[in-house]
Amino acid sequence: MPSVILLMIAGAAVAAFWNAARAAAERAETLGRDACAAAGVQWLDQSVQANGLRLYRREDGWLGLERSFRFDYSHDGMDRHTGRLVLRGGRLVSFVGPSTGARIIPLEPRGQDSL
Repeated sequence: MPSVILLMIAGAAVAAFWNAARAAAERAETLGRDACAAAGVQWLDQSVQANGLRLYRREDGWLGLERSFRFDYSHDGMDRHTGRLVLRGGRLVSFVGPSTGARIIPLEPRGQDSL
């Protein structure tokens, strides 16, 4: 009988971890999609990929999980860039990717012949 109770507790812990991971992935997807829309770039593959999980110390002294995600975006449909974001709980703590001012600047002015 105690083994059944322990199995139920372990199952509940796994279900809670999976639910928190899905919620974080959905939050990361929303943040990545919104950043791409604000910067005027294409959000590629319509998803984010989890690429890291680690423990961190919260402000109240307890341990929490920090999840990192990556996503891909394109400026013109021909290039591919990788963005990264880090979530602590549901809070965004780090973002590397397209920004509102992100545009490709040509090295030479258009319409002029190079020397």
